[in-house]
Amino acid sequence: MLSKFSKGRYHSLSYKLFENYLGRNYRFFLDENSSNLTKTIITEAQVLTNILSALLFLMSEVFVVVLIYSFMVYIDWKITLLLSLILFFNSFVLIKTISKRIKQEGINREIFLGSFYEILNRTFGNFKMIKLKSYEQQTLEIFSDISLKYSKSNIVNETLSHFPRLFLEALGFIIVVLIIVYLVYEKQDDISSSMALISMFILGLYRLMPSANRILSGYNQILFSYKSLDIIYNDMTYTIENLGNEEICFNNSIEINKLSFSYVKNKPVLKNISLVIEKGSKIAIIGESGSGKSTLIDIIMGLYESTHGGVYVDDILLNFENIKSWRSHIGYIPQHIYLFDGDIAQNVAFGDTFDEEKVKEALRKANILEFLESHHDGIYTDVGENGLKLSGGQKQRVAIARALYDDSDILILDEATSALDSDTEKKIMNEIYNISKNKTLIIVAHRLSTIEECDKIYKLENGELK
Repeated sequence: MLSKFSKGRYHSLSYKLFENYLGRNYRFFLDENSSNLTKTIITEAQVLTNILSALLFLMSEVFVVVLIYSFMVYIDWKITLLLSLILFFNSFVLIKTISKRIKQEGINREIFLGSFYEILNRTFGNFKMIKLKSYEQQTLEIFSDISLKYSKSNIVNETLSHFPRLFLEALGFIIVVLIIVYLVYEKQDDISSSMALISMFILGLYRLMPSANRILSGYNQILFSYKSLDIIYNDMTYTIENLGNEEICFNNSIEINKLSFSYVKNKPVLKNISLVIEKGSKIAIIGESGSGKSTLIDIIMGLYESTHGGVYVDDILLNFENIKSWRSHIGYIPQHIYLFDGDIAQNVAFGDTFDEEKVKEALRKANILEFLESHHDGIYTDVGENGLKLSGGQKQRVAIARALYDDSDILILDEATSALDSDTEKKIMNEIYNISKNKTLIIVAHRLSTIEECDKIYKLENGELK
């Protein structure tokens, strides 16, 4: 029953962690390593259930020890006091030596496990480069070093965890001998009268020692795993976004009014930006790398909160109450497109549930539906992990279809075609201009050839709009 309760908490913990991560702001995911989040949900949550299990068993054994100890005090308090002093002293020694080492190995385990997830994530995410550079051996050596250190921490923990049992068994035997010697010395005339007392204490010790061992083992297991408790507690108590459901409409314009933004205090990335984007207009934002173009786009989309100033939609300030509604107006095509392992339809709709006709219409507008139906399995074509089975241009068109699926008022391209060759880029940009005739289009670009049909072009330089 205790195991069912403790192990059954894994679902609750992992679900709560995942919910918490999804509720955090976009900035958190830029600062956090995704492999650490995966490790916490999969491994640390499981380890925490082990702590809970150990704690429950420890409490049950403490109850047993108290009962046995009370019985022994009732039989002979002097001998029980002597036994208590011996047990407490030896337990203190074990805690200061064995338990201290186990705690340190628990800290090492968490560090090595984090590196373990990181090397796996890095390897599978850069598999092409590893093959190209012939880095298999170097990668294996790094993995081997981390794996050995992780295994060593677990080996040390398992080895030291068994020591208290062996130590306490030997101690129990010595105590029995001491009790017999003591009683023989006290009652030299008639030792037979003390046999009942000796039998009682031997029986008590026979049941007390295993309980004491389980208490120490549970305590050591908690120490070995306590780092998981720290990690999960910190992640559970992190403040999440509290977004309201207030509706916001986009009928006239987006106004950016004296907006400034800093990642680090007193080091502004954007400085006093003012800009008006009329509904239905086509505007471009250009500038050198690091000038703040993508940051400005992220603020317009409501992913960042400005340091000063704000973004107004039809004279209504974007805030936590209406930002969720505002995001639903935006179709976004990023530079780096992530396609998950599934079919085209799932990737366009960004989920397992989709409207087949809407998917086909979006793909038709992105000028890729005919190709998929002629050469593959149509909207059910498998894309592979991160779209590995598609070319760069095909991935880009799927991303366009994803942005069009919900028929958003605004299309935002954040250097969406910068990785394509000039001919493919020109074709895709022509398609985007054609399908966005009745939409507001915001383009971030390096190449001027991609923004020739824009109504206005703004340049960001050193965080200022020119």
